[in-house]
Amino acid sequence: MLTVTNLRKTFNAGTINEKTALDGVSLQLEEGDFVTVIGGNGSGKSTLLNCVAGVHYVDSGTIMIDGVNVTKLPEYRRARLLGRVFQDPMMGTAANMGIEENLALAYRRGQRRGLGWGISNKERELYQKLLKPLDLGLENRLSAKVGLLSGGQRQALTLLMATLKKPKLLLLDEHTAALDPKTAATVLDMSERIVRENNLTTMMVTHNMRDAIRHGNRLIMMYEGKVVVDISGEEKKCLKVDDLLAKFQQVSGDDEVNDRMLLS
Repeated sequence: MLTVTNLRKTFNAGTINEKTALDGVSLQLEEGDFVTVIGGNGSGKSTLLNCVAGVHYVDSGTIMIDGVNVTKLPEYRRARLLGRVFQDPMMGTAANMGIEENLALAYRRGQRRGLGWGISNKERELYQKLLKPLDLGLENRLSAKVGLLSGGQRQALTLLMATLKKPKLLLLDEHTAALDPKTAATVLDMSERIVRENNLTTMMVTHNMRDAIRHGNRLIMMYEGKVVVDISGEEKKCLKVDDLLAKFQQVSGDDEVNDRMLLS
């Protein structure tokens, strides 16, 4: 479903601030894979996500999504293949519009739009049905402005909007980092359920090792622009934080590494 081959990306090339963010990254996600991506600051995990999404163009290499070469496509042309939830709960929704209006935008994505369109009662029933499993009471507040919702409610709504049309690839960009621990756990469990029920191919960048281990069927660790650990299957199911730290210690050569250093 996603194939990236020998991706290279350097920022500020030829200056004293030159930084190699991706150094020959190759990766393949099969349909239904839920891959968590972890690594310290500057490891390349967010750059990888942004390159796949089209926020950054790569210097070399190729990106294929569902058999389509999107390497040189602008971000807006990749959008039909992708769903994305950002770290900032303020992104991904229109704050001055109601819940049902935001959902309508997502539901009609890719369709021709005209001034005659309104939200029908049938649509409202659908939105209520979709919102009810979130267990946040949003199904009874369809006309409420999204800007009045809590961060967790907005992320839950953004997640629903991003997956409403069942994208070929779902990108979760540290989407719980700005939430309190209890709300973050709720949104993560919600993400896992939606991904599983819809068999969505997903890449989730996270700064939390426990979340990376607990969720998904595959875990990738990045270091200095490269994929240095790729764990799946039974090995991932049995993985513990200490095991992950030991693997990072092995590839980085840093005997003093700890979980705070890895996730700083």
